[in-house]
Amino acid sequence: MSLASERQSPTAHAASGSPIIEMTGVNKWFGEFHVLKEIHLAVERKERIVICGPSGSGKSTMIRCINALEEHQRGKIVVDGIELTSNLKNIDAIRREVGMVFQQFNLFPHLTVMENLTLAPIWVRKVPKKEAEETAMYYLERVRIPEQAQKYPGQLSGGQQQRVAIARSLCMKPKIMLFDEPTSALDPEMVKEVLDTMVSLAEEGMTMLCVTHEMGFARTVADRVIFMDFGEIVEQNRPDDFFGNPQSDRLKLFLSQILH
Repeated sequence: MSLASERQSPTAHAASGSPIIEMTGVNKWFGEFHVLKEIHLAVERKERIVICGPSGSGKSTMIRCINALEEHQRGKIVVDGIELTSNLKNIDAIRREVGMVFQQFNLFPHLTVMENLTLAPIWVRKVPKKEAEETAMYYLERVRIPEQAQKYPGQLSGGQQQRVAIARSLCMKPKIMLFDEPTSALDPEMVKEVLDTMVSLAEEGMTMLCVTHEMGFARTVADRVIFMDFGEIVEQNRPDDFFGNPQSDRLKLFLSQILH
């Protein structure tokens, strides 16, 4: 059992049968722009969800609300039994359980790969340095780049840097992983190595929400595919039905534009 699964939340520990993420009537504005409109979403433990839609549809904002990188103005978000409010203690508790991988890798350029991976476990989780380094090597082996441990991010390819970013999130032993277009900044030949890493994570039962245009990944990995447009969840379904029998005109148009 992981450290993450042993800890109790500061408020209420979620019952094992309840969704690990619940968004109820969530709304968000950027000034006058209504970016999220009445979002209702329940994510089960170990469920793998792919979120797609045109640029500006609210996909990234929605997943960034799950760990309070963006603040929602109306509605309710509960993550593993903890309601996400302005309470900083609750926000901190949720962020400990939710890993996030961004479009840009957000690695510290002046730290080695090993130092990037061990920084948060040592300072946030108070893990002894030796244990943190052992965990880091385990996850570098998982993402198939253990030989890069002592290099600096600038010495790595984009695909390698993104795999380091995934390993860094895993070192915190999260219950949930959020991916915000993790391959969009990569050269095409580097996309597969990152997607392969994510597929192996999915096969081990990690709860995952991934914003991506990689529809092959969605078909292979997702339990459910969600289509967003104009800040709304327009349609969601199992991959076979999502791609094979879209219901809404908006989804039909979107798929016609991205599927060849």
